[in-house]
Amino acid sequence: MLETGTQAPDFSLPDQNGQIHSLKDYRGSRVILYFYPKDTMSGCSKQACGYAELYPQFREKGAVVLGVSRDTVASHKKFEEKFGLPFTILSDPDLEVIQAYGVWQEKKNYGKTTMGVVRTTYLIDEQGVIEKVFGKVKAAEDAARMLGEL
Repeated sequence: MLETGTQAPDFSLPDQNGQIHSLKDYRGSRVILYFYPKDTMSGCSKQACGYAELYPQFREKGAVVLGVSRDTVASHKKFEEKFGLPFTILSDPDLEVIQAYGVWQEKKNYGKTTMGVVRTTYLIDEQGVIEKVFGKVKAAEDAARMLGEL
């Protein structure tokens, strides 16, 4: 994972509609950049729905919410439609941004070791500097915690 106080790596990724987003597009706003394993997992759905529920409050505070996983644009579109997600979900199937942010790590599940996305949330300031890093995030609590951080 990246350290607090470092410049957040810029990126360009497609969203659930195929539109390209770059971190530099959000200069002047605080950005909540959260990484999650997979659209269809229950924890990922809880996390996304938490952000959706609190989204108006994030917007009131001038913050942008960006979710990132390695799922495809088409998968993200289905995820958005199923849960009515009002924020941007970015597709990183080549793991470029996931690796740049240090969230592609070894994970152990039922005694088996695999590589995967470790649920992580970054708070990035208006100049693109990492303000806070939260690793091994609890999906259901993430959105409320991040709203409190703002």
